Amino acid sequence: MRGRQRAQGGGATRAGEASGPGTPGAAGTPGAAAGATTRRLSAREIAALTQGQLVGSPDVTVSGVAPLDRAGSDDLSFLAARRYLQYFQRSSAAIVLCKPDLAAEAPAGPVCRVLVRDPHVALLAVIPALYPEPAWEPGIHRTAMLGAGVGWEEPVAIGPYAVLGRGVRLGRNVRIGAGAVLGDGVELGDDAHLFPQVVCYSGTIVGKRVILHAGVRLGSDGFGYVPGKHGEVPRKIPQVGRCIIGDDVEIGANTTIDRGSVDDTVIGPGTKIDNLVQIGHNCRIGARCLIAGQAGIAGSTHVEDDVFLAGQAGLADHVTIGRGARVTVQGGVIGDIDPGATVSGYPARPHREFLRAQGALYRLAQIVDDLEALVRRTDESQR
Repeated sequence: MRGRQRAQGGGATRAGEASGPGTPGAAGTPGAAAGATTRRLSAREIAALTQGQLVGSPDVTVSGVAPLDRAGSDDLSFLAARRYLQYFQRSSAAIVLCKPDLAAEAPAGPVCRVLVRDPHVALLAVIPALYPEPAWEPGIHRTAMLGAGVGWEEPVAIGPYAVLGRGVRLGRNVRIGAGAVLGDGVELGDDAHLFPQVVCYSGTIVGKRVILHAGVRLGSDGFGYVPGKHGEVPRKIPQVGRCIIGDDVEIGANTTIDRGSVDDTVIGPGTKIDNLVQIGHNCRIGARCLIAGQAGIAGSTHVEDDVFLAGQAGLADHVTIGRGARVTVQGGVIGDIDPGATVSGYPARPHREFLRAQGALYRLAQIVDDLEALVRRTDESQR
């Protein structure tokens, strides 16, 4: 299909007054279902999807997925670890994805089983078949506002009250949710999906197949000030860098990523970021990183490829986290971390060292009690 571009001219106009794909005034709301239906899968189909070995009747069917302890007679469930055997033996699930060794240990429990090497990986093949994504309708809602020179490749969907600044560029199959705001010159790659209330400041570039959940803020000014002297107000350092999001990135709700000050802030391809994460200016996050909720990364920090940051991990500014390193929950990093290392605690140190220190700390109370008892006995013997 041909691309579309709003003609140059003064001021923004409502989308209903500009040319655009789809029926003028159509809702075009991302994710709007055109009549979603529930699908059932048989055990035979699940075995084929997962390349697993079917044990039991091939004609048993399911219409949903649930944990072992809450699954009913219409549900598929999964057994991936030995500690869940007790729930498996009492489960009402119709079909269970099982590791072969675990299934052999459980004569009781659901009789229809699909034996797979990794039940979690197998679910990746089954869930899209059980829960297909609803169809979305291309079009631009009549309340959306488009600035001069906005261009796109059909089809796109732009939801109610979305605002696109001058010169915004949208790739094919871009979906923009209600109330989203794109500043002047923002670029979105093919198949990008913005949920409601996403804001991309001017200077933001978003790659292909990126998912931005509700409330994401990209490209706001970083925290950069020159401290004042003798009671002067701190002076703001202009933030003129860009915020660049690579292909296949997913960013959770209410996460904020600052633009660079004089350099760019870059999120590498395939990285997945949870809700409520803060990433400061000039940071460089590598490819395929996993960053869990409430992590905070201060400015000019370099996180190399394949790093995992657990919940509430905190990284000081100007540090480097080596490739494949792991920072555990609430780890506080104040210096460089070697590639492949696992660190914990504050200040973050090797995980085993942290566990030994914690063990010693927990024994400290008993040591103090023993020492006080020894002092009392010594005092009594000297009387």
